[in-house]
Amino acid sequence: MLEGDTFKNIRVYWLAFVVYWGIFLFGYDSGIAGGVVSQPYFEAHFGLVSSDGTIDEAKDTQVSSNVVSVLQAGAFFGALGSAPISAWLGRRWTLVAFTVVFSVGAVLATVAGGSRGIGYIYGGRVVSGVGIGGISAVAPAYVSECSPKDVRGRITGIFQVMVATGVMVSYFVNLGVGLHLANSEMVWRIPFGLQLVPAGLMCFGLLTIKESPRWLASKGRVQEAIGILAYFRKEQPDSPVVQHEMAEIEAAIREEQEESKGLGLREAFFGTGNFIRFVIAFVLFVFQQWSGQNSVGYYAPQIFSSIGFTGVTNSLLASGIYGVVKVLATIVFVFLCVESLGRKISFIISAIGMGTMFFIVGAILKTHPAGNIQAGQQPPPASEAMAAMLYIFVCFYSVGWGPLPWVYVSDIFPTRTRHYGLAVASGTQWLFNFVVSKITPTLLADLGYKIFFMFGAINIGGMFTFSLLLPETKGRSLEEMDIIFGAVSFEAREAFIEKQKQELHRDIHNTISATSADQKV
Repeated sequence: MLEGDTFKNIRVYWLAFVVYWGIFLFGYDSGIAGGVVSQPYFEAHFGLVSSDGTIDEAKDTQVSSNVVSVLQAGAFFGALGSAPISAWLGRRWTLVAFTVVFSVGAVLATVAGGSRGIGYIYGGRVVSGVGIGGISAVAPAYVSECSPKDVRGRITGIFQVMVATGVMVSYFVNLGVGLHLANSEMVWRIPFGLQLVPAGLMCFGLLTIKESPRWLASKGRVQEAIGILAYFRKEQPDSPVVQHEMAEIEAAIREEQEESKGLGLREAFFGTGNFIRFVIAFVLFVFQQWSGQNSVGYYAPQIFSSIGFTGVTNSLLASGIYGVVKVLATIVFVFLCVESLGRKISFIISAIGMGTMFFIVGAILKTHPAGNIQAGQQPPPASEAMAAMLYIFVCFYSVGWGPLPWVYVSDIFPTRTRHYGLAVASGTQWLFNFVVSKITPTLLADLGYKIFFMFGAINIGGMFTFSLLLPETKGRSLEEMDIIFGAVSFEAREAFIEKQKQELHRDIHNTISATSADQKV
């Protein structure tokens, strides 16, 4: 299934691999904090243990939610700030800048400890968040703009593969330091310090790839855009494939420019067919954050402890298995199913499956409370059943509401407003990410088993219903989205494309003729 396009599009796959190291950081940085703050040495070192040797629950909950959520606070501002920077500087150099910002934050968090208190971790997480937020907004737009339409869903969907891989690695890093370095400052310095490795790989890798041809075309650098588009497609600049795609790009950009003269940002949000796209992007990411996945992902050790996997080793190991299942399910869906099932049906299956699993977990926890299980003791059958349901839940998450919001939002916006659309989508994601991560410890403490019923109701009552309203975008070019959302008619677009193809063919022919004449002279 993959052989036909893999080598043809190898340069786009390489671009996605490089750019999505930043998305690996997204997942890793999101997953690492919950395990770090649950380490006994971390709790003792930063004053979360009372004088009688017990955990100060109020302070522990506050610090846990702060360490996890301040990343999202920084990411919210980084995502929104990325739009004007990306529009001015281009996708590639914007990513370089945000990767450097992220690395500064990683260093601050790593050196915390001793005379450098918890404030260094808070500050480092905020700064890293700014970098992650910018990367999460720009990276999917960059990859989408460079990908051919027949495999765009698959290539863009690698985003969620890298998120899931980052989360999984973070769980096992926490497990490793908890088993072998549990009584030293390494329980946070190694997890936070390792972030610099993928950040460095991404920064150097960005020097090996080319700018988005759609961004170049939007800046009037058409010949450069044609050359890079031909490079990504492994075609000659005058090939029919490149000419047709470039004509589509040029037609869409010129239509936008004609319609948006003098309107500026207002057109970006309220131009013909644009506002509904921003509404869809906003609602998709609100629901994604309230699906329950992030509560389980960020606080996996605490979640698994609440259902009977007590002790640091048991809870971290259960979290690690959860991460592995998530990665495998995401890989299977992105590489084998995303282009065959389509966006809409995947959203529907995902919402129903997730909600069902949460209702089952809540019912089991209600009828079979975890009780007072000793640390390290074998979890009872009811706890193992609930863990199995959570593993199945993350499989359903990985076939829809995990990877697809990023794919869908990358699909639907036109070139001129795509950076704004991705910035709003990413900003929404991080804002509600912050809210969910901040209040999850409190919800766990106050609601108990009812938290699973709450998420189940959101999955089926809200996410399933919204999925039914979404238009399908599978197999459609980025420029065809204007037709789907009513910004332009099919007939008008086809006429414009034919006109642009003729102009491009003439320009390329003149360029080739001029080059041949120069060579003869």
